[in-house]
Amino acid sequence: MADSDNSRTLPPVTRGDFHSFVAASLPTYPELSDSISTSPDDCDDDPAFRIWREWCVARQQLIESCVRQQRLETQLFSMVGSPLDAPEAWEAADKEIGYSEALEEEGRALDVENGVAPTLWDTPASSVAGAIAKLHAVVNKWQPSATSDEYPWPQIRSVMADLLRIDAEMSRRGNRPYQISASETRREFQDG
Repeated sequence: MADSDNSRTLPPVTRGDFHSFVAASLPTYPELSDSISTSPDDCDDDPAFRIWREWCVARQQLIESCVRQQRLETQLFSMVGSPLDAPEAWEAADKEIGYSEALEEEGRALDVENGVAPTLWDTPASSVAGAIAKLHAVVNKWQPSATSDEYPWPQIRSVMADLLRIDAEMSRRGNRPYQISASETRREFQDG
């Protein structure tokens, strides 16, 4: 398929872009976007942040393929009804519009996203931005809706908002966020 390009990459993400992007995923904190202004420091020193960017590409491809599959499924139902009522008509219409291909594409996109996610969880963050990125991925992958009030989603969004404010304030003051090496993070995690 011409539209299933898996070679997309995200453009370089600056700290300000990152804060805006993550804040936009926290609709229960609308004041956050207005309160964050940061310097354009690059966050690529953190391995978790780099892997998060890969996860974001995979997640976006999954979302796009899911929306496409759902649109084609709706079209297929409106064309022929249920596959149980008219299996031959369903199959012919499916071939015409490419629903089965879209369904397979969605499965491949899910496999890619599910392949990157464990690497992200297993990669220790070495900065506040890296920790925020990991939390962002958790929230976007598993919360039932962006405004879910079921435990623990509001609490996690609250922690993310706090971390975004802290990181933005540190950046505004010219303090580079404290970064530790991956080996220090692993050692502290194993010792703690």
